[in-house]
Amino acid sequence: MRHIPRKRFGQHFLVDTHLITKIIHIIHPAPGDRMIEIGPGLGALTRPLLSILDKLQVIEIDRDIVDHLSRTDTEKLVIHNADALKFDFSALGDRLRIVGNLPYNISTPLLFHLAQFSNLIIDMYFMLQLEVVERMVALPSTSDYGRLSLMLQNRFEMEQMLDVPAEAFNPPPRVQSAIVCMRPRAEPVIPFEQEKLFAELVTAAFSQRRKTLRNTLRNYLTVSNFEQLGIDAGLRAENLSLKQYSAITRQIYENR
Repeated sequence: MRHIPRKRFGQHFLVDTHLITKIIHIIHPAPGDRMIEIGPGLGALTRPLLSILDKLQVIEIDRDIVDHLSRTDTEKLVIHNADALKFDFSALGDRLRIVGNLPYNISTPLLFHLAQFSNLIIDMYFMLQLEVVERMVALPSTSDYGRLSLMLQNRFEMEQMLDVPAEAFNPPPRVQSAIVCMRPRAEPVIPFEQEKLFAELVTAAFSQRRKTLRNTLRNYLTVSNFEQLGIDAGLRAENLSLKQYSAITRQIYENR
């Protein structure tokens, strides 16, 4: 299929066959897996996945690509012509395995959308901008550690698996990419009823990254509160672990 990549959909198609083989090996699909591919594009991963799986469901927004996929001579492929950002993944059942080369322009909101369905997911393997992956897996007291790290690490165990050069795509993006593996935690670190408050606190803490917690969280915690928690108010947002943010969230939630 000859297809002109559409900038509005953030389309960069994977073309490196050696790399595709590596990615399939990392995903390690099995025939009975309930696999969903987001953004199948020209089928770089779709074809090898179909050769292994009993059934593959794909979510694609581009109607031209959907028309092309519809001509695939197999009953194993189920196509959803939809926007993944609005898609109800719960409609596909549970024990989901989700893969894809995610459009970089919507990757962060899409990851947050998928986090809502973490209880239905076994694992996810995504190709993302390297910078985003590094932020996802970042540890406290590093420059990459921030709101994205905390919000996703609350729900998922994550691992950076494989770096991917720009030349592996057509057209080549202006950035490097990486494969990340995301596995849902058995239970989120932050209880469900406290998640909204947790998100609010993390946003406030990182709103002025170079300021201390004494300043950024002054509307939530007093000096006495910091002392009770055993947290130095002179630290910055990036210095606290997820466990410490959990303790702060719990104290404020209970005091309310």
